Amino acid sequence: MHVQGSHWPSAPALAPGAAVAPGAGGGRGGARTAPLRVDAQRNLEHVLRAAREVFGELGYGAPMEDVARRARVGVGTVYRRFPSKDVLVRRIAEEETARLTDQARAALGQEDEPWSALARFLRTSVASGAGRLLPPQVLRVGVADEGEGDALGEPRVPQQRAQPGSGELRLVPEGAEPAAAEPDHGTAALLEVVGRLVERARAAGELRPDVSVSDVLLVIATAAPSLPDAAQQAAASARLLDILLEGLRSRPA
Repeated sequence: MHVQGSHWPSAPALAPGAAVAPGAGGGRGGARTAPLRVDAQRNLEHVLRAAREVFGELGYGAPMEDVARRARVGVGTVYRRFPSKDVLVRRIAEEETARLTDQARAALGQEDEPWSALARFLRTSVASGAGRLLPPQVLRVGVADEGEGDALGEPRVPQQRAQPGSGELRLVPEGAEPAAAEPDHGTAALLEVVGRLVERARAAGELRPDVSVSDVLLVIATAAPSLPDAAQQAAASARLLDILLEGLRSRPA
């Protein structure tokens, strides 16, 4: 997955079924929303579907013109719905983050066995393709400094660390110092619920002790390739995920 070419604005994404009123508030922060007509709502749905496809295939660096072509609308129509590319990117990323969070909660609530819950979440998430659209701040990772790790079994959000000197990956939002890294509300919710899945599987001895939340999210992104043939894509995703699950699972000494 490619995530370069986009920065996250401070303005919130548009609510579903709403559009920015022209000239409202003098900028992004003062934009107000208004109900959409039926045809405008249809165009919005086309743009959002096209954006998911284009960004999923090409990454968030893909131009707005590609989204417009896929949606079969003029690029001006896209900009009427989303005044900048950052607003559209944020909308898609937030929706996909929320979808992953819901999938994680469903796995927690419907699977009694810790490993089954984690495996179900991974399979559902990879099959949905959401991993290709995770926001950059979730997938940006660094390497924990030696001697800084927390005790095993006490994951931190958003920085996931384990044993001192393990070299474990941790989540660090782009452009932030590790000590100041703070996720937004949607990202924090995702990390919290996936952290519960990880901790349950680790406590049951079914997950390798060095596996963190960041590793699990990287699996989701890695095991969701974008291939032109849908059947090939599904087969490749399933095969790759089987291999990655074997790598995550704890084995008797």
